[in-house]
This record gives sequence, structure tokens and C-alpha cells, in this order.
Amino acid sequence: MRIRLLLPLLGAIISQANAQKIPVNKYGLAVLNTQQQYEQLVKNDSNQQLVNLEHYIPGIKKDIRYATTNNFTKQRLYTRTDIYLRLPAAKALKAVQEALRKKGYGLLIYDAYRPYHVTEAMFKIVPNDLYAADPRKGSGHNRGVAVDLSMVDLTTNKPVAMPTDFDDFTLKAHENYTPADPGVTANRKLLRDTMKQHGFKGSSTEWWHYYLPDYKKYPLMDIFF
Repeated sequence: MRIRLLLPLLGAIISQANAQKIPVNKYGLAVLNTQQQYEQLVKNDSNQQLVNLEHYIPGIKKDIRYATTNNFTKQRLYTRTDIYLRLPAAKALKAVQEALRKKGYGLLIYDAYRPYHVTEAMFKIVPNDLYAADPRKGSGHNRGVAVDLSMVDLTTNKPVAMPTDFDDFTLKAHENYTPADPGVTANRKLLRDTMKQHGFKGSSTEWWHYYLPDYKKYPLMDIFF
């Protein structure tokens, strides 16, 4: 019995020791930056695994703007278009996809896991944490539990109408904005309600941004996969 009681404590000590090995950046944040650190993290906790969403969620669509110049930075920030999330976030998103499929819709991913240095580059261009994550805090994207997305109509295979395009930094992208078209309002509500029903929390300033509330359980990372 004593051994069983000691096991959780021993696990916590080991986890803390591993966390202490993560290098701290100029802002005092621990950021994983090597494949070896990531693999050790996953070895200790399988929920830390980053899952390729295209392999994990059948039928998911993507439009990775940061791999093009069609984004608010006007720069190509990614060299690849692979999309990843931590396992718990991927499981929740898979449930969202299935719920939407029953109503004739599917998910369209704009961004998921984002290496930390990309967040730094974004904040230099838009130094406003209402729209770009402050690198002094890091982002849910850097932790692999935040996702930017919309929906596609499975009949037409085209994106549904939303209040704005992705990465629109106007009041029209805010949660409390009322679109003139009731169809747009309904689309946004369906996405928001479905994401929240499966454990995600939404942003008040970006209709496309969702994240897991327990994001602090997942360390910041600066690794390309």
C-alpha cells in the first residue's frame, strides 16, 4: 500500500525534474526546442504527443495561410502545411468533425500547432495581444492546443460564409458583432456551439480561434515537424 501511495509522488518529482531541463528563454519562459526534449516529454506523458490531424481526422480540410503570403504578415512563415495538435485536442476536434458531419458540414483548418519563433515574428508585425499572442506569455498554438478554423459545406465542398475572412482584425471578427446576414450568424453559432460542447473555449475577438482551457498543462515548443 505504501508503494502505491508513493508512486504518484515519484511521478510528480520525475516530471518536475524533466521540466527543469527545459531551457528558459529571454522572457523567462521554458520552451522546448529539440526533438529529443519532445520525445522525452511524450515518453513521460502520452497526452503530450502531437498528432497529424489529416491522418487522425478523416475528411478534414485545410487552408494553411502562413505557408503562403496570403496572411496579415504578407510573409511565408511556414515551409510546410502539416497540421498538428496535442492528442487531447485532436480527440476533441475529431468529435467536433463528426458532430458537424451529421449536419452537412466539415472543418477547415487555418492553423494549429505553431512554433514559438513564429509567434515572435507575428508580434513584431502586429504588437497587439488582442490579435497576436505576446511572446512574453506564449500562445496556445505554441502549446499545441489551440486551433484556427472554419467550416466547409459538404455538399459544395466550399467554405461557409462567416462574418469576416481569417485574420481580420476588425470589430466584425468579434464575438459580439451581429452580422447583417442571419445565415452568417447561424454559421458562426454552429461552429462556436459545437466547439464549446466538445471542450474548447473561444476567443472574444476572433471567431476562428479556439483552445483547450487547460493549456498550461502543455509546454511551449519551438520545433518544426
